[in-house]
Amino acid sequence: MDTVKVLGRRYRPRVVDGPLQRALAISGAVVIEGARATGKTMTALNAASSYALLDDPETRQILDVAPRSVLEGGAPRLLDEWQLSPELWNLVRRAVDASPERGRFILTGSALPADDITRHTGAGRFLRLRQRTMSWWEKLPPASTSLSLGDLFEGATPTPNLDAAPDLDDVVDGVLRPGFPALVDLDPDQSATSLRAYLDEVGRADIQRLADVRHGPDVIRRLIVAIARSVASEVAFTTLTADVRAVAPSINAETISTYVGLLERMFVVEAQQPWSPALRSRARLRTAAKLHLVDPALAAAALGAGARQLRGDLTTLGLLFESAVVHDLAVYASALGGEVRHYRDSNGKEIDAIITLPDGRWAAVEVKLGGPQMSAGARSLRDAVAQIDTDVVGEPALRLVVTGTGPILTLDDGTVTLPLRALAP
Repeated sequence: MDTVKVLGRRYRPRVVDGPLQRALAISGAVVIEGARATGKTMTALNAASSYALLDDPETRQILDVAPRSVLEGGAPRLLDEWQLSPELWNLVRRAVDASPERGRFILTGSALPADDITRHTGAGRFLRLRQRTMSWWEKLPPASTSLSLGDLFEGATPTPNLDAAPDLDDVVDGVLRPGFPALVDLDPDQSATSLRAYLDEVGRADIQRLADVRHGPDVIRRLIVAIARSVASEVAFTTLTADVRAVAPSINAETISTYVGLLERMFVVEAQQPWSPALRSRARLRTAAKLHLVDPALAAAALGAGARQLRGDLTTLGLLFESAVVHDLAVYASALGGEVRHYRDSNGKEIDAIITLPDGRWAAVEVKLGGPQMSAGARSLRDAVAQIDTDVVGEPALRLVVTGTGPILTLDDGTVTLPLRALAP
């Protein structure tokens, strides 16, 4: 469908386009989930033949008197923001059951409604896709040299390129440039203002639509700041609670856990879960998740960190950059049907990102802000992989060090190193 005619904006291709087409070819309905303003409506419209926008007043009136008529239209039919009318879930399910046709519906949603007995399972009828904000490959101008994550999994050996190394200012720009499609071309001051408004709206209105939150917007905002401060790190709810008590002295960890859960349901927060392979040693696996905000630029805005502050605070820049790498790996891995986890054991060995694919292959990824740290990153990967029982899980298909300012190289031990700017789906 022509997005210019419907929404007045030309569609900007996304990594999720391929998985969406594959999902439509095998399922009666596809659900695209993700945070508000990540571009779900545009992506779905680009693939749809007809649509119904459920936040439109006229559509709401039709839903009140003839809800089944909202399903009528050319396939795939988009039902945008379906969670505003959760009863549509069962109507779509029944329509899918009644027809062998594939790719009949696309549902998009910015929050997960609570499951209840009135919502029948979508197993065998719905496929779910997660749409994140734009990766560096999607939002920045094309890099002079790029390497596909899929090709690297297949054993591709990159051509050495010392000139591919970006400078620090390029890295800062990549971190601070929002992956929200409507904000990607704004100047830094404009985008920072828009991101702060986004955060305010999350605490003031969005979270209230999901649950009766006892605390005010300032508490939710403080919680988001606390998560941003610990982004890409394992963080306990007790730690977040201690931070939030500056504005809510009596708040407890159970309430903080509930609020984090609500932010996850809104896709504003994403948990990077731990990987649990068999080990060679007696080390114990750490099981805490790492928390990330939906976009690294949003985390920077929560911290009030602009370009000048990040250039002078490489520790914070390093955490935000690691979050950017994990974000982009998640975008690219999802196109391969995979997911991104992390590894840490009681011996202090850790791997920043573990990519697992449905066929059992896996990759170990270390993140280093500075190019000169690439050799240390490769050593860290070797030491951590040595703890893992590869007789059980197999050798990693790829050992990768993603840097901010490094070149493209294959090190003597076979580890590939490249800047995030050069990584592609």
